Amino acid sequence: MDNQNFLEKKYNENLLRAFIIVVIILLVHLIFLVGFKIHNVIKETEYIGKDIEAANTIFVSGEGEVYAKPDLAIIDFSVKNEAETVTKAMAENTQKINSVIEAMKKEGIQEKDLKTTDFNIYPRYEWHEEEKEEIYPLPEGKRVLVGYEVTQSLQVKIRDMEKIGDIIQTGTENGANQVGNLQLTIEKPEEFKNQARTIAIEKAKTKAKEITSQLGVELIRITNFSESGTVPQPIYFGMKEMAEEATASPTVEIGENLIRVEVTLTYKIR
Repeated sequence: MDNQNFLEKKYNENLLRAFIIVVIILLVHLIFLVGFKIHNVIKETEYIGKDIEAANTIFVSGEGEVYAKPDLAIIDFSVKNEAETVTKAMAENTQKINSVIEAMKKEGIQEKDLKTTDFNIYPRYEWHEEEKEEIYPLPEGKRVLVGYEVTQSLQVKIRDMEKIGDIIQTGTENGANQVGNLQLTIEKPEEFKNQARTIAIEKAKTKAKEITSQLGVELIRITNFSESGTVPQPIYFGMKEMAEEATASPTVEIGENLIRVEVTLTYKIR
């Protein structure tokens, strides 16, 4: 009996001890939470009725422009033909497009710069009306399959810009009856973009020195940098009429592309 009373007493003591520990932990968390909120309230009230001190910084911008001649021309040659059957239409089309490919290789175009971009087969129908002497009722008719149309396109990259006209003529002489989407672009514009960025940064730095000299303050360091600009877009030309009248090599003026970069520098001053 005494042993049982002792165990019950020990159990009650342990239970009380656990309860006290839990209460202490809750009180600690509560004190921490209340203290954190009081700290935030005090911090917020510090600025009531006071002007916010402006950061000692200035912003300057600069723009750089570089003109560069396109060094890559991209053009599509297409062969479009019709025949009574799919087999015949495909055979004629394949023969002509292969002729164009071989002609391109003879002009010095590498195989990596030749790419088939389009291939389509469409049935071609015509509407046939029944011949009738009477005007009314209107003659009946039906849609009749008369053949198939096959179109295949080859994209060619030209790296020798002086040969653009000759290559266009070669393509049309060897079977291409549609030429289009001539693009004049810069293959690696990053080099010119870096040049434009350098110019823009130098202009911004010069402006910063002039402004601080006029204000009587000192530049400490650059704290932020941002950039925007225009990537040179390909120049497109329509070539349909040129392809149809391919009696001589067309003259293509490549011109120049503009690469522009704008930068903004943030300086800390004192």
